[in-house]
Amino acid sequence: MSLLLEPYAYPFMQQALLVTALIAAAAGALSCFLVLKGWSLMGDAISHAVLPGIVVAYMVGLPLILGAFVAGMVCATATGFLTENSRVKQDTVMGVVFAGMFGLGVVMYSAIQTEVHLDHILFGDMLGIETSDVVETALIAGVALALTVALRRDLLLFAFDPQHARTVGLRTRVLHYGLLALISLVVVGALKAVGLILAIALLIGPGATAHLLTNRFDRMLAMSIAVAMLSSAAGITLSFHIDSAPAPTIVVVMTGLFVLAFLFAPRQGILTRGIGRTRPQNVSGA
Repeated sequence: MSLLLEPYAYPFMQQALLVTALIAAAAGALSCFLVLKGWSLMGDAISHAVLPGIVVAYMVGLPLILGAFVAGMVCATATGFLTENSRVKQDTVMGVVFAGMFGLGVVMYSAIQTEVHLDHILFGDMLGIETSDVVETALIAGVALALTVALRRDLLLFAFDPQHARTVGLRTRVLHYGLLALISLVVVGALKAVGLILAIALLIGPGATAHLLTNRFDRMLAMSIAVAMLSSAAGITLSFHIDSAPAPTIVVVMTGLFVLAFLFAPRQGILTRGIGRTRPQNVSGA
């Protein structure tokens, strides 16, 4: 027990745990819808595409999170427009858009003088955050989580069957762009603390793991949030003891949980299914 509690004798570790848990809860909830709708690459695209917005916001003196959010929405809107008006499939369009915007962001970053290190944008600086950053992340994560939970039924129907959702009177276009806005919001919330790379992992890994563990959506939602928060806590604690960067360690822990679920999930695990097929069945005689 002392090994688990030892890191949190330091205030900076307490703040790192708090801010990561906040964004993990919001990202874990949103992750379910991205996995069910097949939008995992969309989270990746928006996460990379916010970089030019951050650079522009820095150049004109605006808050970095505002520039990141605008850039994320530009990426999402451009992806939707190009998909609807070309014969190119959505995953290809997303790859082109986010690669182009990320490349533009790197070029712009290289052309200016800034104290903001690129590593902090990509990997975060959760051990160096201040109280104001915690409050900012708490507000963003709270809004994103509240909206995701409040709209979960409509978003679930939209994710599974958009045509049926439109038939029953749901405004699918609003849900479409609302989901994109939530992705951008979570990425922005994760920016200072955990960076763009961990934001991608939090938007994909928890939902994918929970999807292997249950077939019921409410359970999947709860499990996804739990996986995100458990991975965050375990990753931060482990990084302290092995002297590694917290964000990549969290990603490694989250990947490990997915592998365990892939192997040992009660119904979907490949080893569990294999054991079930090879187990001898009882035969009762007459």
